[in-house]
Amino acid sequence: MDARLFEKLVTTPGISGREERIRAAVREEIEGLVDEIRVDRLGNLVAIRKGSDPRVMISAHMDSIGFLVSHVDDQGFLRVSPVGGFDPRTLVMQRVLVSGKRDYVGLVAPATKPIHLLNEEERKKPLNLEDLFVDLMLPADEVNSNVAVGDPVSLLREPIVTDRSVCAPYLDDRLGVYVLIEALRRAEASSAEICAVVTVQEEVGLRGAQTSAFGIEPDLGIALDVTIAGDLPGADKSQQVSAQGEGVAIGVMDSGSISDPRLVRRFKELAESNDITHQMEILPRGGTDAGGIQLSKEGVPVVTISIPVRYVHTVNEMAVVADVDATVDVVARFLETAQEIELDW
Repeated sequence: MDARLFEKLVTTPGISGREERIRAAVREEIEGLVDEIRVDRLGNLVAIRKGSDPRVMISAHMDSIGFLVSHVDDQGFLRVSPVGGFDPRTLVMQRVLVSGKRDYVGLVAPATKPIHLLNEEERKKPLNLEDLFVDLMLPADEVNSNVAVGDPVSLLREPIVTDRSVCAPYLDDRLGVYVLIEALRRAEASSAEICAVVTVQEEVGLRGAQTSAFGIEPDLGIALDVTIAGDLPGADKSQQVSAQGEGVAIGVMDSGSISDPRLVRRFKELAESNDITHQMEILPRGGTDAGGIQLSKEGVPVVTISIPVRYVHTVNEMAVVADVDATVDVVARFLETAQEIELDW
């Protein structure tokens, strides 16, 4: 794994709708790998490697879940509104990055009495997102002068990179972006036209994928994302979705799209013929950019290719390096041979 690229992607903020910093970081990495690059009206980064048929759209979303400041009180404490889905239990006493006039580190805390002062009934009360506030550890006047309603708030934690595993906030979907960049580096021989799109606003409704696909008009689409690795204590193995260490997950279906069986078969054949560890995936809830691409114009055949990740949508998302490498390998192989696929019914 390229640790430099990985750490750059997972430490650059960019919540849904405020992707400007991560877009600039991705552009630096992808510019030399394509023939042309542009940013569309919604903010998607569209990178094109020219070629002949088919036109392949490969997408990974750069946006992450996060918050927007919704209120700054007289004491300098912030209230926030979620952008994307959170489990509030995972947020208490975590660090966040508040991007006001400059970046500030904040602490997320519940607006309740300290635990040792709570009575038994108060301790049973479920925690809601609206119960949380952010403490910037600064005087109120400094906060009110430099932070405003609408400023983005991102999860903040140093990534961990070992020989076996990686852990950081926002593997969803900076790992997909990582795979896209690395696969472009490796797939130099393809004669197909490759449209690599690093999309915005996936976490709030697949918006970037749908609008960019409308403009590109691809012959087929590949969404790169993470999926649930449910190989955990207490989990039913029949419902684990995917397991870590078992390789790239070839998506058959999720709640947003059904993968085209011809594309599923092609990826499976490539994995088997190249000894790439792989598994088949059905995700009962949740979707990827494939759902947006599939519904563009008269429709597009799509497939989702995923990396198994534990603890999705927390500050400690975790993946196995071998699974990431397997994903890069099979995607690069597909791009190199995309001109061979037959999509006529």
